[in-house]
Amino acid sequence: MSSEQALLQSYTLGDLQLKNRVVMAPMTRSRANNPENAPTGELQGEYYRQRASAGLIITEGSQISPRAVGYINTPGIYSHAQVEGWKEVTQAVHKADGKIFIQLWHVGRISHPDFHNGALPLAPSALNPQAKSFTPEGLKDTVTPKEMSLEEIRQTIQDFKNAAKNAWEAGFDGVEIHSSNGYLLHQFFSSTSNVRNDEYGGIKENRARILFEILDAIKEVIPENRIGLRLNPSLHGIFGMELNEESIPTFDYIVNKLNAYNLAYLHLSEPFNDVSDNPHAEPHIAKRYRPMYNGTMIINANFDQEKGNAVIKAGDADLVAYGKPYVSNPDLVERFEQNAPLNEWDADTFYTPGEKGYLDYPVLEEVER
Repeated sequence: MSSEQALLQSYTLGDLQLKNRVVMAPMTRSRANNPENAPTGELQGEYYRQRASAGLIITEGSQISPRAVGYINTPGIYSHAQVEGWKEVTQAVHKADGKIFIQLWHVGRISHPDFHNGALPLAPSALNPQAKSFTPEGLKDTVTPKEMSLEEIRQTIQDFKNAAKNAWEAGFDGVEIHSSNGYLLHQFFSSTSNVRNDEYGGIKENRARILFEILDAIKEVIPENRIGLRLNPSLHGIFGMELNEESIPTFDYIVNKLNAYNLAYLHLSEPFNDVSDNPHAEPHIAKRYRPMYNGTMIINANFDQEKGNAVIKAGDADLVAYGKPYVSNPDLVERFEQNAPLNEWDADTFYTPGEKGYLDYPVLEEVER
């Protein structure tokens, strides 16, 4: 019976009641192609409304400041126009009885001078990730970034705080700090991308310092139990991130310290690629961190319906986040309920402007007509 599926059981997330344990994962969709980089009700509002049967929606990463941007046409959460646009999104989702958090984003060194009037991207250290940046003129090689001054670190913490305050004003149910996937905060965590010798570098406690300062700043402006964050402990070989003997101990330290906070959730990713031969990787993220973390845990990366039900039933996670299946299946929950087949996604339209590949995937009723 579908009603017996673990994924479809309700869940109490702090003071929020979720109708199921299916989470829409944050996914860059590059549809904010307007001068303000603001979402609109017609596009983003409708996109997220279509998917409001999820227990929780986490939006695409939204830059916290102009200095945080690193991809074309991504929506921000630092200007009045962006806040007003996001209000249309949250209102549409809430009208459809959905819950929605916004992901707060700073890409750090995975940016390009093209986004910053020729200025270098900011990063913990002046180390080129040797990756590609998706600029208005297409893919370009990343450059050696500028090592952030203490003042720039303090400003970035303030930018996260301001973005969270803006998100609350825009009507979001909460925020997720993007501290994952090789972006700025993850760059601070790793001793391969952070070679600073001040209070934000060196030992793991210093490399993780900025995250906890951001948490402490954000909880001044929104309730602590409406703050989530995302980590990817075994990311390797993507965006110049490399694992070493310090990587997993650093994430162990972070996760243990998070127990002192009353967060909405901890959102973890299983490895994005095969790390079975890497001695510094943890191949089983949910199993490692479930016993370590006392709060709500979301797990993500390559889960289908069967694996999602199994990981919850095993007690290794409370909620499961789905990415690409949500691109092409706005009614993913209803399909799980009916054990129905899923639409296939079109990767060619993941990041293209307009409604095609964004608003036009059919729901079950349209398929069955």
